[in-house]
Amino acid sequence: MTDQRSITIRPGGPGDEPAVLRLFDSAIAWLAERGRTGQWGTDPASTDPRRVAQADAYAHGGGLWFAEIDGTEAGALVVGAATEYVPPATEPELYVNLLVTDRAYAGRGIGARLLAHAAELAHARGLGLLRVDCYRSADRALVRFYEGCGFTATDEFTVHRPGRVPWPGQVLARRLD
Repeated sequence: MTDQRSITIRPGGPGDEPAVLRLFDSAIAWLAERGRTGQWGTDPASTDPRRVAQADAYAHGGGLWFAEIDGTEAGALVVGAATEYVPPATEPELYVNLLVTDRAYAGRGIGARLLAHAAELAHARGLGLLRVDCYRSADRALVRFYEGCGFTATDEFTVHRPGRVPWPGQVLARRLD
């Protein structure tokens, strides 16, 4: 595992759309190679107009952060308001809208470091709750990752999309106070 002190966190912004798409593409390819296509499918994000628009919104939304190793974006985090498809929080919160890492850096603690940064941001804003949602696969691998980072599974949900397979999700919460 990389010494987390060697991971630099920097804010993202306009012009960082290609980095977000590169990270998505890396993760999608890695998942597809392992037959784990339920989360984000098989097509590169950089060729999907919906994902391109999403990367643009992230870059212009004020909640984008990158983890860098030796000046290269190794992961991205987006924080803000909860998405409309999850049950609302019962108190003010910071919500993790995106966590994605370049699988070339797997095992180096990048995702955990970005989640720690999200907790720091929430704490600095006086918030006692950090939530995230993720794909809930049959083996719950991603759910277990978040649990290992101090989150507790709360609500399960399913996103129904026209013409697509339903997407099973899991909300997780982390108390910060």
